[in-house]
Amino acid sequence: MAVINFGGTREKIVTRKEFSMAKARRILKKETIAIIGYGVQGPAQALNLRDNGFKVIIGQAKAFKKDWNRAVKDGWKPGKTLFDVGEAAKRGTVIQMLVSDAAQRLIWPTIKKNLDEGDALYFSHGFSIVYKDQTKVIAPKNVDVIMVAPKGSGTSVRRNFLSGTGINSSYAVGQDATGKARERCLALGIGIGSGYLFPTTFKGEVYSDLTGERGVLMGALAGVMEAQYDVLRKNGHSPSEAFNETVEELTQSLIRLVDENGMDWMYSNCSATAQRGALDWKPKFKKAVMPVFKTLYQSVKSGKETKRVISACGKKNYQQLLDKELATIGNSEMWRAGKAVRDLRPKKKAAKRADKVSGTKGRGSN
Repeated sequence: MAVINFGGTREKIVTRKEFSMAKARRILKKETIAIIGYGVQGPAQALNLRDNGFKVIIGQAKAFKKDWNRAVKDGWKPGKTLFDVGEAAKRGTVIQMLVSDAAQRLIWPTIKKNLDEGDALYFSHGFSIVYKDQTKVIAPKNVDVIMVAPKGSGTSVRRNFLSGTGINSSYAVGQDATGKARERCLALGIGIGSGYLFPTTFKGEVYSDLTGERGVLMGALAGVMEAQYDVLRKNGHSPSEAFNETVEELTQSLIRLVDENGMDWMYSNCSATAQRGALDWKPKFKKAVMPVFKTLYQSVKSGKETKRVISACGKKNYQQLLDKELATIGNSEMWRAGKAVRDLRPKKKAAKRADKVSGTKGRGSN
């Protein structure tokens, strides 16, 4: 286990060097890993585990035809490696709960009655366990409760695996019934292709994750982009100019410099004018949004956000309502301009990459 200094704080990190794939295979040699849900994280983790030589089966409700058909397309065989949720949970010794948070609450009675003593109940998000008063997901005392939470979407988990880099994940043990929970957890983290694994708790993961998604990663990012775009348009700038200055330069240039060497390095490699302006305006933006982030964190910690997710996502017509909300974004001038800009980008190898990520070609196929 490597000890790394993160901004002055030392953390114990598990890397592939210390915890090899061979070791992971030995630990999970007799396990049957049941992936419950083939929607977002399910396909990526299932395909990565299968490609790495682990025994994997899928549990997916056939009523959700899109996900069932995707599983079949990816090479899972009905009755052999593809089953309904209950049957997969019954056959598995590691049950990976990778359906949506709202759906976990609904399928929990089916999962619970098919758990055997010594099984491992695996999550990629702390939601159901931490907010058990709302979700009613309370694990029996005789099973391990573990978590590996990739720090990226299912698409990124698969794409990074295929490129050989992997994506970083946090891990936690919520309950150790067998005495082997931690090694099972780490073996699964390595098996799904994590670049490295850093320790957390179920609470730590869900509080940071819900805040991040609503904040910088998605909610705040989209909101700030829309605000800047609207100001530019109202001051006479064209859609192309407003979009390029708001989104395109960020995603295609600047954020890549941050990724390579950090924010200070990106500042050092921009023009003096951009650098000076960024340094002067950064404190103003921080001051403006700090109250919003404090409110957001308390909303997450109190369970208010969880209540909202369960209430909204549990509605029978939620998919239709969601489609309308997403269409409002997609049909806005800003993102219609974005589509036009993306269509002008060089298309090199884009289609080939998409095939690989889906799991229908290359390393992802049978």
